[in-house]
Amino acid sequence: MIEQIRAELNNPSDLFYETLDNGYLQMELVYFPSLCDQALIKNGLTVPYSYCFNPEEFDRMLNANPAFHRVGLHEHWAGLLLKGTVLFQLEDGIYRYDVQRKFQDKPDTVQVEVALQGPQTALTEDLDMNISLIRMRYNATTLCVEERNLGRISKTRIALLYDKNLVNEDVLSLLNERLAKIDISLLQASGQLMQTLSGRRHRFFPIILQTERPDRIAATLDRGKIAILQDGSRFGLLLPVRIFDFLHAMDDDYESYWMSKFLLVLRYFAMLLTITLPALYIAIVSYNPEVLRVQLTLSIAGSRVVVPYPSFIEVIIMLFMIEALNEASLRLPRYIGSTATTVGGLILGQAIQQAGLVSSIMIIVTSVVAISNFVIPNNSFGYSVRFIKYIFVVASIFYGLLGVVVFFFILIAYWCNLRSFGQPYLALYVPKLEAKMHHHGKKAK
Repeated sequence: MIEQIRAELNNPSDLFYETLDNGYLQMELVYFPSLCDQALIKNGLTVPYSYCFNPEEFDRMLNANPAFHRVGLHEHWAGLLLKGTVLFQLEDGIYRYDVQRKFQDKPDTVQVEVALQGPQTALTEDLDMNISLIRMRYNATTLCVEERNLGRISKTRIALLYDKNLVNEDVLSLLNERLAKIDISLLQASGQLMQTLSGRRHRFFPIILQTERPDRIAATLDRGKIAILQDGSRFGLLLPVRIFDFLHAMDDDYESYWMSKFLLVLRYFAMLLTITLPALYIAIVSYNPEVLRVQLTLSIAGSRVVVPYPSFIEVIIMLFMIEALNEASLRLPRYIGSTATTVGGLILGQAIQQAGLVSSIMIIVTSVVAISNFVIPNNSFGYSVRFIKYIFVVASIFYGLLGVVVFFFILIAYWCNLRSFGQPYLALYVPKLEAKMHHHGKKAK
């Protein structure tokens, strides 16, 4: 067995192989020490084998322990070893012992979707721990967990979680169809899975929600949604989703009713400002100054006296600066990221205004747009909103206020047309029991 495995794996230097003899039984042992838990191998296999003075007792131990499985000849030996399995041969039988090394023994803390009132535990990169975090919160007998392997090279484990009494069967069958069609060599992050499951690449808005919070997953399972967890990724995927799911933060469930509703309205207003404010500035300054009161129009005109070019160039310069600052704060090391954004935001903004390249009103508009975009709780939806505002800017350059209004109606029509796994993206209200009724209706038929 050892020679065949070494030949199949091209004789790697990090493969451990040995033939052991305790005077009663001879055992060939093969595994990768870097992928296996050495303590489990020692306590579960080598120590009992060394002190085994009755071969029948050792045989009983192998049959009684669920971690040991008998494998056939040439049955994916190399693949099993690469997944952190020990293979050993006793007389004519070959056994596997699953002792994959676990790099995490406790949950992560929330880093992206911070909530003030809620639990602070987040998903980890270990799939088994993630499933246990969900089961601990959604402790129902109806919770189904289906495991698959994706990726020709990576063979990454993924798990589908859903409540079989609440799930929409049409969504589940559509998801299974798309999963069956996935052909990818290396699956390393849930973002890759989100892209491949979303289908068309030129969608402006995400149709799958990415989250790191187990409490959000538990809450959405109770609403009939499906969660996908992936080994090696600390983000889970939720589907189907509506636009309102992206603007919902977990604090809304933990705060008082009116407070959470106020914060929700604030987020919608912030999204509206992010999309339309730069375009409205161009439209009003260049085309429709009569929209504003005379005093405000004169104030804007006064601040723009020294600016040597039209308003749309001013807007594009400032938006480019903000995007570059956002990207810099993400890419720079954590210790100097905040310094760079402070220097860029305050000093550069102040200097560019004093130099007469940008009006003071434009500095205010840019700051409002930047702050409003950070109010959106979901990162991928925030990216989409950031991108859409440039389409509105282009429309306002050519068509003024009319272009902004028409494009806003086009955006709403686009959201109405968008589907997340067959479900409407802009559905205002989806009853919790709709999927359940749909499920039982199918059974009755």
